[in-house]
Amino acid sequence: MARRASLTSQLYRAARMSNNLRAVSEGPTAYAKRVARRKVYAKQMAMTRRLLKGFGLSR
Repeated sequence: MARRASLTSQLYRAARMSNNLRAVSEGPTAYAKRVARRKVYAKQMAMTRRLLKGFGLSR
């Protein structure tokens, strides 16, 4: 049986969906920019996480 998502994660998911729909309504260029921006942020955060893990400051 799957674990139930917390209220916080449900709210974050709803906000992400809302922002995705808003970008889609503005056109394909706006949505593509949003997708690219999120991908860049994910890469940066992964690099930061690896650095912090190296120092034992993250999980």
